[in-house]
Amino acid sequence: MPWSSGVDVNRIKTLRRRMFGRAGFQLLGKRVLLAG
Repeated sequence: MPWSSGVDVNRIKTLRRRMFGRAGFQLLGKRVLLAG
C-alpha cells in the first residue's frame, strides 16, 4: 500500500511540475515582452 501511494504522489508531483512549468514559461514570456 505505501509503495503504490508513493508512486501516485510522484506521478501527481510530475504532472503538477509539468503544468506549472508550462504556465511559468508563458508568464515569463509575457513578462519579457512587457519589459521589452
